[in-house]
Amino acid sequence: MAIQNGDFIRLRYTGKVDGAVFDTTDEEVAREAGIHNPEALYGPVTIRVGSQHVITGLDEALEGRDVGDEGEIEIPPEKAFGPHDPSYVEAFNKNAFREKPKKGMTLNVPEKGEGKVVDVIGNRVLIDFNHQFAGKTPSYWFRIEEQVTEPMDQVRGLIRLYAGRDMDVSLESGVLTIHLPPGIIYDRRWLLWRSRIVQEAFSSIPGIERIVLEETFERPSGSGSEPEQ
Repeated sequence: MAIQNGDFIRLRYTGKVDGAVFDTTDEEVAREAGIHNPEALYGPVTIRVGSQHVITGLDEALEGRDVGDEGEIEIPPEKAFGPHDPSYVEAFNKNAFREKPKKGMTLNVPEKGEGKVVDVIGNRVLIDFNHQFAGKTPSYWFRIEEQVTEPMDQVRGLIRLYAGRDMDVSLESGVLTIHLPPGIIYDRRWLLWRSRIVQEAFSSIPGIERIVLEETFERPSGSGSEPEQ
């Protein structure tokens, strides 16, 4: 059966720009390309087709395909990282930065965000705030591994996609419980994306009426119940 908009699937992919790998679900490919992240979870990613879980051009290419399909596509800038906008290149006084700006350096500018120094002319620093691949035409190899139909697997996929980690979940009588690991309150990525995970679980997975985020603590081994004498 062809993949439809709204279906959850497990997907492998590798993205390249100008022939260089910049994103992949394959750990060995990441190592060979010199972009391996020891904290990342590699392997097929669970996404919902049509929900912009991957860039637009790749997302659109998945609809109508079958499980097991693989291929390579080129994606125009407007469906990838956008065209390069000259108005996003701005000049600043070099003295405004603590560290001496150099061409190629990445700087974080208050109220502007992160940008790349493209030139230093006298006391002027030109910073490009476009995405680093703006105006580029990336290519993607992809393979649809399977369709994901089990609700708890769909939830696990959303958690891994947004939070970058695995968590235990359970679903009973319409109540989805996400069992939070100790110390999760210090995970900035989880705190940033948990509301998105909850919202998408409600909107895209039928049968969920309530979501509980459950944090449990166990007594440390060796802890006594009586104070030391």
